[in-house]
Amino acid sequence: MEQRCDWCGSDPLYVDYHDTEWGVPEYDSRALWEKLILDGFQAGLAWITILRKRENFRAAFAGFDPEQIAEWGEVEITRLLSDPGIVRHRGKIEAAIGNARAYLEIEGREGFSEFLWGRVGGVPIQNAFNSMAEVPAETPLSRQVSKDLKSEGFRFCGPTITYAFMQATGMVNDHLTCCPRHGELGGRG
Repeated sequence: MEQRCDWCGSDPLYVDYHDTEWGVPEYDSRALWEKLILDGFQAGLAWITILRKRENFRAAFAGFDPEQIAEWGEVEITRLLSDPGIVRHRGKIEAAIGNARAYLEIEGREGFSEFLWGRVGGVPIQNAFNSMAEVPAETPLSRQVSKDLKSEGFRFCGPTITYAFMQATGMVNDHLTCCPRHGELGGRG
């Protein structure tokens, strides 16, 4: 019997995210960067918290325009720290600004999407997990991608955050085998 991955529960916002977005291969550099930044803000929190605040984040962070964010300083940090619609954490806010600068460097050099997707040969890794207990929190590949991002100046992108990012952006298909999305995203749907 097919059933969706149980991590999304019954919250309509979470179910919609699972059914339409999570695990869908994303190749747009800027969309990938936004997701990585949001995953960094998730550190220590539940993803549903970030998902519920995502539109507030987009408004507060100028639509996640890295060119604009890379120029920000203390005035913008102070503004963001007073915004109740987002996660107000100085380290994460400062990291997002620094990550905008790192993103621009990579994007200008080789393309951020190419930088990331090159780690998986340009196509999603197809896993076949039967239960949530089998799904790892991190992998040797996520540790390497995390290390690569950090060497470029990124912060708040440890191996666990990086693996969650890889799952969400479809670099790995970690929908459970009982979930209809597993086959749909694995070319068997």
